[in-house]
Amino acid sequence: MKDKDMKTIDRRGVLKTGGKLIGAAALLKAAGAVVPGGAWAAGSEGIEKTDLTLGIIPLTDCAPLVIAHEKGYFSKYGINSQISKEASWANIRDKVSIGALDAAHMLAGMPIASSLGVGAIKKPTITSYSMDLNGNGITVSNELYDRMVEADPEAMVERPVSARALKKVIEADKAAGADPMTFAMVFPVSTHNYELRYWMADAGIDPDKDVRLIVIPPPQMVANLRAQNIVGYCVGEPWNERAVIAGMGKTLVTNHEIWNNNPEKVVGVNLDWAEKNPNTHMAMIRALVEAAQWMDKPENRLEVVEIISRKSYVNAPVDVVKMSMTGTFRYAMDEEPRPLPDFNVFYRYAATFPWKSHAMWFISQMIRWGQIEKPLDIAKTAGEIYRPDIYREAVKSLGIPAPTIDVKTEGTHAEPWTLEEATKPIVMGSDLFFNGDVFDPSNILSYIEGFEVKNLAFAMDELSKLNS
Repeated sequence: MKDKDMKTIDRRGVLKTGGKLIGAAALLKAAGAVVPGGAWAAGSEGIEKTDLTLGIIPLTDCAPLVIAHEKGYFSKYGINSQISKEASWANIRDKVSIGALDAAHMLAGMPIASSLGVGAIKKPTITSYSMDLNGNGITVSNELYDRMVEADPEAMVERPVSARALKKVIEADKAAGADPMTFAMVFPVSTHNYELRYWMADAGIDPDKDVRLIVIPPPQMVANLRAQNIVGYCVGEPWNERAVIAGMGKTLVTNHEIWNNNPEKVVGVNLDWAEKNPNTHMAMIRALVEAAQWMDKPENRLEVVEIISRKSYVNAPVDVVKMSMTGTFRYAMDEEPRPLPDFNVFYRYAATFPWKSHAMWFISQMIRWGQIEKPLDIAKTAGEIYRPDIYREAVKSLGIPAPTIDVKTEGTHAEPWTLEEATKPIVMGSDLFFNGDVFDPSNILSYIEGFEVKNLAFAMDELSKLNS
């Protein structure tokens, strides 16, 4: 990739500039196992729009949309689906905005950014469905990895790996008068950007001053690492494992380790589309929930891998895609794969539920890094964009448990726990941050103020006036 094709992220730049099918009889049988009574096309009556074009980016976590399409869950609810593979997150954002896509695979922060006009023309966008938890990693070149080991060997054998060794390499480069190293992530308002920054800043690295961050679409990460345009990146699978298997780099840490069972992607739609097509919207959610249930059964994961690996979707070798999708992860070629059963979670732990508190966390990071330039009511904004009310209405007929609360604290559970505030108790996964942080949505101002490394665009007292 040429430099002109890359968008350099600086504080006032890109931070604010977005840049095996089954037969009908078998499907009917499967439907009976998921939906009480097994009614065919249950809930499809009265849908406003039957033909839907749904956008994806070639990542393993596009799987809910692909599986709902390939396995007949969309058609079960009267939807004639078409999957459109897009080249970049900017394409996804723009095509949903103008109506060229009915709905799409989106980064969890994208509906927030679109609704607020962060890096794009303001377009109210909502999500009522969370696609998955976890799924990303931070990978660096072999050369940088070796420098980090030399700089702080003790830090590099800890798990999770911190950015402490990277901080020492950066300090050595500064002393030698070297230019800042270049890292990549996939989009300015991506989970990847916030995860990379959160991980670096915890070690005292200022990602706006100490390194150069650029945007590169996921499928182009490995080629840019090979060409030495970048020294590392944060991306979703299979693009970490692709570099590892090719012997070009090592994965330092996964986002599951940075924040256990963090939200990753959502299905986003324009607010006006949702208002015009409420029954279609809920039918789509029901189909996706059923697809996610099927996908999270271990016996089905290899079939999921085979489907999404195809050229029309992720276009990557099955052996690479199956690594993380079947519960293991390889950090380096000279290491054996390690068990990581929760690397991709699609249904368990209320993974499909659009928590308002997740939206609040992303807003906190947008404020932290100066992407949101004017103070706002954080809880109110989150509730307008993340819509658990629509989700609850959509899944009511499925008889599945759903949370009855909209927010939850993160960082307090080291082990699985049970969410009692639900229509039926839900087993939840651990939610620890790697550095011991706790995110309490009822005390979000203190959370933001507590970060030692931050670059706010306004004073905290201005924010306090709207969030008291």
